[in-house]
Amino acid sequence: MDASLIDRNRRIRTVLAAILAANWAVALAKVIFGLRSDAAAVTADGLHSFIDGGSNVLGLVAMSVASRPADEDHPYGHGKFEALASLGIGAMIGIAMLELGRMALNSLLHDRHPEVTPVMVGVMVTTLLINLAVTTLERRQGEKLKSPLLLADARHTLSDVAVSLAVLASLGLVWLGYPKADGLVTLVVMVVVARVGWGIVKQAVGILSDTARLDPLKVEALIRSVPGVLSCRDVRSRGMEGTVYVDLKIEVDPQLTTARAHELADAVEQLIQARHPEVVDVVVHVEPADVSPSLPGTAQR
Repeated sequence: MDASLIDRNRRIRTVLAAILAANWAVALAKVIFGLRSDAAAVTADGLHSFIDGGSNVLGLVAMSVASRPADEDHPYGHGKFEALASLGIGAMIGIAMLELGRMALNSLLHDRHPEVTPVMVGVMVTTLLINLAVTTLERRQGEKLKSPLLLADARHTLSDVAVSLAVLASLGLVWLGYPKADGLVTLVVMVVVARVGWGIVKQAVGILSDTARLDPLKVEALIRSVPGVLSCRDVRSRGMEGTVYVDLKIEVDPQLTTARAHELADAVEQLIQARHPEVVDVVVHVEPADVSPSLPGTAQR
């Protein structure tokens, strides 16, 4: 495996391990104070953070698989296990959403109100700041390392920021004399979590279903600019954000030698990778162009 890819995977695992520790520390604090104060929104927020930690564990396992080199059964490598892990994160968010809904309805129907204390507010503000730092770090590392797993988990962690803000708002409303705000805000949090989950699942499904990564028309226009290439068609691309695979067909003068046709194919490959650094492999099919003149009474192809 390429040394740069090995280093990338190692750095992703390091980021995930650090965020795992932060998520579970935050989760423990929220759950303890939420249960002690009978605050559904705070407890739900803590459960959400525990699921964040679970998604980090899933990510670490997935990265250990994704970092394996290509083999006979996986000639394109194991990179898609990253996308599978992202899909797992989306499933975990779905579970968290259901739990949030259950706790919200329980709070509303059974008229259970939290006891708001300065310590609880302090805990929520502290965990909010930690979540902001975590999601910022993870997003930057995800963009730098072009990791769909880190970017998906960063969006997941960002939902914790929205959750914490909503919970703080609900605590303020309860303190002002609106006890049902606890359950109502928890329902709002559930909608936010569901939206985040949908975005993550959509991205993962796009990778796993080989959604096109490059615009075929733009690639065709680019390739036709190569001297000697008469036509370009059937452009296909797939893969993840940082590892894109492309295959296409070009037509050349049928009188060209094999060596010259091979040089054109190399030129096409180099041009695509120069314009799109995320492309790791290009397969160019060289075909002879039909340059024969039309016979009388027939249409030219």
